[in-house]
Amino acid sequence: MDITLKVLDNADLKRIWKDAFEQQKIQRSDEYYDRCEFENQIGIRITLLAFVQGELAGVSHLKYESTYPYFRDQNIPEINDLNVFPEYRRNGIANRIIEEFEIIVSKKLPRIGIGVGLYRDYGAAQRIYVRRGYIPDGNGIMYNNEPVVPGSMVCADDDLNLYLIKELVS
Repeated sequence: MDITLKVLDNADLKRIWKDAFEQQKIQRSDEYYDRCEFENQIGIRITLLAFVQGELAGVSHLKYESTYPYFRDQNIPEINDLNVFPEYRRNGIANRIIEEFEIIVSKKLPRIGIGVGLYRDYGAAQRIYVRRGYIPDGNGIMYNNEPVVPGSMVCADDDLNLYLIKELVS
């Protein structure tokens, strides 16, 4: 599959992204799109849009300033909010996006990180990350970026994550 990656660098790409998310019923606020565009402009985020035959097939971000405290404190950029639309899955799009982020980061830093949800909907992502060499960061599972205390109750939703790290070779 011929995958073309484009960096979010103009209002037209932002509109294409927003329209595609709305069609996919992926809910994001206007402020989210604006913040992503601004952070791309100032260089603390890279948003990649993956196109297949001119159609948007997926989107993800590289955040140089992670909201996850361990990544932020260790200066580990985070691959964030990786979305490949269902009709394009299993075609190498997520791998291509991740690979591009790894190339970008490897030029400046030795590690990259990613968080992954723990319930079944994240099963394919979990497998991709492990195959690509990502391993747990050793801090256990997090809920809203806070450690889950043994014996406590948390909700198995999108805020329950395990964070993974990959050592990069430049």
